[in-house]
Amino acid sequence: MSPVRRCSRTACGRPAVATLTYVYADSTAVLGPLATYAEPHCYDLCAEHSERLTAPRGWEVVRLSDPSAPTRPSGDDLEALANAVREAARPQDRGADGRGGGPHAADPREVARRGHLRVLRSPDS
Repeated sequence: MSPVRRCSRTACGRPAVATLTYVYADSTAVLGPLATYAEPHCYDLCAEHSERLTAPRGWEVVRLSDPSAPTRPSGDDLEALANAVREAARPQDRGADGRGGGPHAADPREVARRGHLRVLRSPDS
């Protein structure tokens, strides 16, 4: 027997990545991360079949995300990362007192700088 569980769909031999369970009392199909053990009333699905899953009319599909699975970065995440890299790459002007004379020198919350990292004063103090 193969150690990799396969998709339960007929004629699909791809590895399973999700488990489908039906809650008949609530008319709900629950699709979550691959269960630790194969259960007799659950269905293991591959990535393609789990993405295309639909439920009967009047039923709800609940998709549970796997917290250990890597998440795809959103557009906002990528933009924030690009802005942080741009800010870190900006040249810093140093005054006679050793503090930055650039755009961040006017920030009264900034206490110190080390490379691209800033130490900020607590808002309470």
